[in-house]
Amino acid sequence: MSPSPPALVEALNLGRANGPAAPPLLAPTCFSLFAGERVAISGSSGSGKSVFLRLLALLDPPSSGEIRWRGSPVTGQSIPHYRSRVCYLAQRPALVDGTVLENLQLPFTLKVLRHRTLNMGTVHDLVELAGKTRSFLDKLSTDLSGGEAQIAALIRVLLLEPQVILFDEPTSALDPDSAASVEGLVMHWFEAAVQSHAYAWVSHDQEQALRMSSRQLKMQQGVLQAENIE
Repeated sequence: MSPSPPALVEALNLGRANGPAAPPLLAPTCFSLFAGERVAISGSSGSGKSVFLRLLALLDPPSSGEIRWRGSPVTGQSIPHYRSRVCYLAQRPALVDGTVLENLQLPFTLKVLRHRTLNMGTVHDLVELAGKTRSFLDKLSTDLSGGEAQIAALIRVLLLEPQVILFDEPTSALDPDSAASVEGLVMHWFEAAVQSHAYAWVSHDQEQALRMSSRQLKMQQGVLQAENIE
């Protein structure tokens, strides 16, 4: 029997604290995310959910522990590649001034992605899946509604073809139609390659957490609890 493949993302005693005397923002945590998994994380505001996701994305430095990608530690020069395979989508999208299309093109100007080009066919497909017309690409980021901005940010992430996406309450500030568009885009991406894709989804909405996940966890006072949402 062949050995089981390693987790896509693995956290080993991952923790963060502001100082030795301060309560930890995230207690040392072990966590594995395997291909084909959809994990929801719930918890009250300030419980450490965003801290955890940002650490998994290596956007903030941990105070302890390490991240592994497909079994290998992520350090130094491997971090840019890791960030291209594991993407983080915040509650409030960060768009630059310019059109939606210019925002979609931006990541491909970065050194780690310069060998790749933006596929306009894929762009048009994703815009259509989101229920938008091609004129959406010409809209200025400053003219977008909150829902439109989040859709643009999600399409930008999907164009990078990540294997893992970390969603930090991506629909909490959206109207129902925009939230449904985001969920639909996510499931289209996930189901296109279930054997190689996975995601973690932070949500205050328990119905959404159950709908969008196959495994549910709780965060409480910086401690990740491996138990179902009640």
